Amino acid sequence: MNFLAHAYLSGGFKDLIIGNFIADAIKGKEYKEYRQGIIEGILLHRKIDIFTDQHPVVAQTRIRLRPYFGKYSPVVSDIYYDHFLAFHWSDYSKQSLKEFTSSVYTTIQDEIEIMPEEVQLFFPYMKKDDWLYNYSTFYGMQRSFEGMSRRAKFDSNMEKGVEVLQKEYVFLEEDFRQFFPELKAYVESVLSI
Repeated sequence: MNFLAHAYLSGGFKDLIIGNFIADAIKGKEYKEYRQGIIEGILLHRKIDIFTDQHPVVAQTRIRLRPYFGKYSPVVSDIYYDHFLAFHWSDYSKQSLKEFTSSVYTTIQDEIEIMPEEVQLFFPYMKKDDWLYNYSTFYGMQRSFEGMSRRAKFDSNMEKGVEVLQKEYVFLEEDFRQFFPELKAYVESVLSI
């Protein structure tokens, strides 16, 4: 899952949102340097990633995408799933997507000084270009994919991300609809909420 899903699955708890947000930039046991709530968010992020990586529906999505994106298919599938979450947001939250994403940006901004340097560097762009909200639009997705394609170390084909999404939309959306409720139930059981 990508940024939007990780934030959503944090259940509105600010420290969990922060931990979930910075987790990919935290290596090994570096997480122990943070306060307990953020540690729990980092560990939750890792559990979400393990659950996602081992799920057969996600494996099916990645197999479907491999001819287009090769080894980048897991990255692209995560972004597609964030698109479907954003697009179907009202199925999962009573709060509007715009309100939610604004609150996430505020939560991150309020604690930016404790974030790893790489997060401090990209967050202003994320907020300015409203990545989280723009996952709901093809235009926003295209901008994300073009930026990721430019930064990829190898030929990724990610600049064609929206084109492939439109071509495979029905199948990918069905994959998301099968998978996400199971992920949500898993996270709720982990958090005991």
